[in-house]
Amino acid sequence: MDVKFLHSILDITATEWNGLFSTDYPFTQHTFLSALETSGCTQASTGWEPQHILVYDDLQLIAAAPCYLKSHSYGEYVFDWAWANAYQRHGLDYYPKLISAIPFTPATGPRLAFNANIQTTKEKSNIVSAIDQAIRDKFTARKISSWHVLFPERELSTTLQKSHWQQRHAIQYHWFNKNYSSFENFLDTFKSRKRKSVRKERQAVTKQGITIEAISGKNISDQHIVEFYRFYHSTYLKRSGQHGYLNLKFFQLLLKNMRNNLVMICATKDSTLIATALCFKDNKTLYGRYWGCEQEYDFLHFEACYYHGIEFCIQHGLQRFDPGAQGEHKIPRGFEPIETYSNHVILNADFRNAIHGFLADEKTQVKAYLEHLKTLLPFKLDIT
Repeated sequence: MDVKFLHSILDITATEWNGLFSTDYPFTQHTFLSALETSGCTQASTGWEPQHILVYDDLQLIAAAPCYLKSHSYGEYVFDWAWANAYQRHGLDYYPKLISAIPFTPATGPRLAFNANIQTTKEKSNIVSAIDQAIRDKFTARKISSWHVLFPERELSTTLQKSHWQQRHAIQYHWFNKNYSSFENFLDTFKSRKRKSVRKERQAVTKQGITIEAISGKNISDQHIVEFYRFYHSTYLKRSGQHGYLNLKFFQLLLKNMRNNLVMICATKDSTLIATALCFKDNKTLYGRYWGCEQEYDFLHFEACYYHGIEFCIQHGLQRFDPGAQGEHKIPRGFEPIETYSNHVILNADFRNAIHGFLADEKTQVKAYLEHLKTLLPFKLDIT
């Protein structure tokens, strides 16, 4: 097998790349990754240097993975700052590191795609081993500390674990469509007090004179994107004092080339757009991704980013709503805690042993916490 590293997704055709990632999951699509690069969001100067992995066997492309050389840990949502700080305290460099991930996108999905002829676990494990060795060979001179796969699907994470890429566990909160006919039908599964609380929040938005509408595809205009970006940018500045990771050109490229994957939740007051949430969709899932508002309104974030997304899923027959990372506050609103995964290879033997011990302890804590969170769900006890 021959493993190659691309410095740009544009060095492989969309047909070749998407032929391996034979899924409508939006974030591994050639168009999405090229929008990140073309807009300048993922390049060496931003700490996201493309190193996309291609695996060939007798000149046939048999596997691929989006991959980046990182000089920091921003925009990943699998938090390893403590590891980096420990390296620094011991006079060692944690950066650069290599990650297979979708930049700024904590959404579980395919990370290593295989040719359709690659069927067995053994074949996949052999490819993982070839990639592992290629990383060691290529990046020895650059002295990377580690490599990581973030938010892989469970099957791949298990394959990686068997190949000694240590598995890490975390928690997100997703909504699942159990054949609901309407939002009220969904609320009927709630305990009375929890149901009243959600209705009160939704009514509060209406009482402020705010109307909400979901638009998608061709109904999203260039002006919508410009207004969205203004909200997104100002919200980032207010919350963190920093610019958002993504620029206007990136969102304009999405509108131009991935319009059918976009859903925008628009909040209007006095005939003026005041807030937007920009989501992605595929045939099964809605992904809540970006949010921005002109000013704060009571419960508007919950309505635009959660409740209206649930309504959209019910209306369009989507099976799942992934609203993004973190947030226990999603539980009383009907989002269920689920496990997510990442996998890690640490080169330094001392740190490898310490981190492996940490991950084992963390796994136990995550499992216990997950069981606790399930007791906080708002559903009636007879709802399964």
